[in-house]
Amino acid sequence: MTIYEKMLAQYGEKHEAATPNAAHEVMQQIALAGLHRGGFFDHAAFYGGTCLRIFHDLPRFSEDMDFSLIEKRDDIHLENYFQAIEREFQMAGLSVTITKKDKKVLGRVESAFLKENTETYEIKFQTKKTVKIKIELDTDPPLQFETEQKMLLQPYSFMVRCFTLPDLYAGKMHALVYRAWQRRIKGRDWYDFEWYVRNGIPLDFNHLQARIKEFSGDEIDRETFMEQLRERLTTGNIEMVKADVLGFIDNPHELDIWSNDYFLQLADRIKFV
Repeated sequence: MTIYEKMLAQYGEKHEAATPNAAHEVMQQIALAGLHRGGFFDHAAFYGGTCLRIFHDLPRFSEDMDFSLIEKRDDIHLENYFQAIEREFQMAGLSVTITKKDKKVLGRVESAFLKENTETYEIKFQTKKTVKIKIELDTDPPLQFETEQKMLLQPYSFMVRCFTLPDLYAGKMHALVYRAWQRRIKGRDWYDFEWYVRNGIPLDFNHLQARIKEFSGDEIDRETFMEQLRERLTTGNIEMVKADVLGFIDNPHELDIWSNDYFLQLADRIKFV
C-alpha cells in the first residue's frame, strides 16, 4: 500500500466515510509536505479556506491552496519548489504534472480577484478521472499580518507557517465585501464568515485595511467597512449564496437558518482585535 493509499484510508476513518473530496484533500496535504521539504515556508505562509479546513476543521470542502510571501520580494516563485512537490508525490506513490494556469482562462469570479502579481498553477494526476488542485502565491502581498506554526502528521510530521485566525478572518472579509460577483456569488465566503462569528474569532482590522488599500488604493475606516459589509449582506441573493455552498458541505440543513437578516445579525457580533 502506498503512502497515498494509506492517507486515503486514514482519511476515511477520520471522516467515518471518505467523501468524494478525499483524494483532493490528501493531495493538498502532500503538496504542503513537498513545499515544506523544499523550504517554501521559510518565505511564505498558507492562508484561505483550505488553510482553515486543514488546520482549524472548517466543516466544508475547500478547493484551492492560497499562499502569500511574508515580505515583498521578487526572487521567490512557485516554480522554485516544483521539484520538491513532484518528489513528495513520487514518494507517496503518485506521478503528477504541474502546469501554469493562464489568468485569461480563469473563471469570472477568480479573474476578478486575482492581482497581476499572483502566480497560479495546477497540480494534477490521472486515475479513472483527473484529480487536480490549484495553488496560488501572492508575490507582492498586503502585509501587517501575523503567522503561526501549525502541525501536520501525514505524510510525515512537519510544520506549516499559516496566517493566524484573526488575519485569516481579515482575508475572508476582504473577499466577502470586495470580490467582484459578476454572475455568481461565492457563497463560501458567507459560510466562512458565519464560522468565524460562531467561533468567536476576532477580526484583525489592520490587516483588512492593508488588503483593501493593496487592491483598491482606498483608505477605509471601521465604520465605512461595516456600512459596506451590511450593504453586501442586504443585497446578496441568499438563494444564490446557498446554491454555491451546497456542493462543499455534507449537511445541507446547516443552511436552513440562512437569510439576509441572519447575516446582518451576525455582522452585529463581529469582534475586532
